[in-house]
Amino acid sequence: MSTVLIIEDNEKNMKLARDVLQAKGYHTLEAVTGEEGVKLAKDNAPDLVLMDIQLPGINGIEAFRQIRADERTARIPVVALTASVTPTDRSAITAAGFDAFIGKPINLREFLETVKRLVDGAKK
Repeated sequence: MSTVLIIEDNEKNMKLARDVLQAKGYHTLEAVTGEEGVKLAKDNAPDLVLMDIQLPGINGIEAFRQIRADERTARIPVVALTASVTPTDRSAITAAGFDAFIGKPINLREFLETVKRLVDGAKK
């Protein structure tokens, strides 16, 4: 069973991602701050991280950088899952090096296809 770490501070967005992923057979871990997410990534080495950008404490871009900086977690695919969809926000997120970008509100088909593609790719 593949594990997906969801780092999201909005309870409704967390519930949606968790429920959809669990219904498709994924195991989920959850964090509501960037710091907590980085710790869970290091402690559990999930197959994929879904990262909100606007988080309490360190933001998603800084949490992403910390995950990439640790050799134990550097190869885990990380998806930016965010309502920050302006061209400026999107270019900053893309420049940071995320493996994919999913805007909110999420399109469930795009969401599941992206998760499956990256989890399958990480297992090769």
